[in-house]
This record gives sequence, structure tokens and C-alpha cells, in this order.
Amino acid sequence: MNAYITSTGRFLPGSPIDNEEIENILGKVHGKTSRLKNKILASNGILTRHYALDSSHKTTHQNSEMAALAGQNCLDKRGIAKQKISMLSCATSQGDLILPGFGSLVQAEMQLQDLELHTTHGICSSSLMALKAAYNSVRTGEHAHSLVIASELCSRLFKASRYEALLNAKKPDFNAEFLRWMLSDGAGSCLVETKPHKQSLRIDWIKSFSHADAFPTCMSVGASSTGQTWQDYATYAEAESQGALLLRQDVRLLDNIVKIGVDGFLRLIADDYVQPQTIDYVLCHYSSDYFRGKIFEMLSQAGAAIPEHKWYTNLYTRGNTGCASIFIMLDEFLQTASIQAGQQIICMVPESGRFNTAYMKLTVVEP
Repeated sequence: MNAYITSTGRFLPGSPIDNEEIENILGKVHGKTSRLKNKILASNGILTRHYALDSSHKTTHQNSEMAALAGQNCLDKRGIAKQKISMLSCATSQGDLILPGFGSLVQAEMQLQDLELHTTHGICSSSLMALKAAYNSVRTGEHAHSLVIASELCSRLFKASRYEALLNAKKPDFNAEFLRWMLSDGAGSCLVETKPHKQSLRIDWIKSFSHADAFPTCMSVGASSTGQTWQDYATYAEAESQGALLLRQDVRLLDNIVKIGVDGFLRLIADDYVQPQTIDYVLCHYSSDYFRGKIFEMLSQAGAAIPEHKWYTNLYTRGNTGCASIFIMLDEFLQTASIQAGQQIICMVPESGRFNTAYMKLTVVEP
């Protein structure tokens, strides 16, 4: 049995925030303008993004609330009652609570009853893993209507007060500050069903390749610069003072993400999952414009180039919303592109946590 994406949705909190406004929302650490901000923004190319924070640094929407709004937006577009949803599959990097799972909070927020629940915890690729769980449940015939939601609310980690809590530190180290100018908030969703509805996307396959055995951790929350985890300190206050609750990116490892992502794509070509000449669109969650040229160069060198005009991204206007990015991107793509039955779409989601890349192939179909 086939499985189809019949609807998509998204929710982006507040008005778009441009580069000059960022520190008005997140705050200046110790009252000083960041020396790194402009350099990092010039590299990632992001012009606007959204935050679920107001100018007083208060949370405007909980993560589960954003997820629920994206999910409801998806259902409203499809015109289907939420009572028909028999599976909810959710993804996030960090929920509002450590426990219970994020899906439980989203289910409660949406008031979805009597369904199967799935939560995927990870970083960027967790959204496609949540979608794969729904895809498999639908194509086996176990569920006819499965709702998938990915949501991120990382701005709470970037408030100036988080960095000011560091003991004896006048400013955060580069690895702790880097992602402050990279990530933002938002939620995206997909409805997966057994039959197409109007113009739909047949999910042909979803594959992922993890390399956690071969590389050290690149992106994390919960460890100090010494490697001690937040749970190993005597108190939570001590863990915070040592920087164990900051979101960190080991930028020295980042270039590996392009090579690993391209290698995975070439592997799919070799195994006959992909024929580059038949691909009509590519939706790639590259986290920074810095990586765009590197991806094209490596694919060209390998003889597997897909023309640049076939690539779609909304990174520059929506920002990097982690695992929610690919669903937000897909929703905006479907609202703006003139796609036709038979066209093929490749989605790629590299993840730098400990290096995992997920891929998906879609085919446009009519009922």
C-alpha cells in the first residue's frame, strides 16, 4: 500500500526579525553588542527569522503550542476533522519539559483522542524519522490518517541571561555563541494518508545514514566545555555556571557535514534509489549559505550534479528552524511552486549532532 502526503502546514511565531533586531529580542550579553554576530550572519546568509520571544525576553508560545498550531493548520487545509487522526508522530530537539515525551504535550494541546503516539528525539533529521514512522504505519494499513509535526523553540536557550550565568566569564566562548546567530523558532506538519487528495505527494522512500560511531559530538546541549554532563554536577545552578546548559557547536567539525551528506546521496544513486536526471526539485535543509556552494561543487565533481535552478530553500527568510525546517520548507514550496503530476522531489536533511543525514523521495500525483 502507498502512503501520501495530502496536506502540509506551518506556524511561525511573531513578525519576521531582521539582523538588526536580533539582539533587541535575545538581549546583549553583559550589555555589549556581539563581535561575532555580523561575521556569522554574513556566512549563513539569513536575513529574517522568527522567535517565540518578545522584547522583554518572555516566551510568547510554548513549543507544544506552536506544534499544535502547525498541526491544526495542516488539518484545516485538508478539511479533515481531527477525530479522524489515529496516529500522531512528533519531533523536536527540546520539548517544553524533559519528561514526558513531546508528543504527549502536543496531543494534549490539540485535544486529540484515542490515538497511537510517537515521539522522535534528536536534532534536524528527527523530523524525517517521525515522518518515516507515520509512513510505515500508513503503508502497512495500520493507520489511514497520521499527523506528523516537527517543532523547535530554541530561542529560550539564547537569552542573554543564559550566558551571563557563566561563572567568571565576561563573554561566551565561540562554540557556545555560534548557534545564537544561526537558529530560530517555528513548526511544520504533514498529513499522511492511504489515498491521495487533490494534488498529493506519494512517499517513495525515506532513508537515513548515521555516523555517530565515526565522529565525535558536534552539536549538543548538556555538557560543559570539560565534557562533564549537566546531571553530574552537584546542583543545576553549578551546571549552569559551568556552561553545561548552553547549546554548543564544535565548528571545527562542521565541514564534515557536507562530505557525509554528499556521500550518502551518491550511495543512494549507486543503489538505484535516485537517478539525478529525473529529479525535478531538491529541497535541502542546509543550515547556512556557506554550505550551498560546497554541496554543488562536490556533486559536480562526482558527476551527480542537479542544476541549481531545481533547488529550493527558504533559509534566507525563515531561518534555520532545526528539525522543523524541512516541513516548513515543504509547505512554503507547495504554496508557491507550480508542480505537476509525475514530477519527482528529493528532500535532504543533514544533521550535525553526531552526523546523521536523512533523505526522502516524493512523487507528485493526482487523485
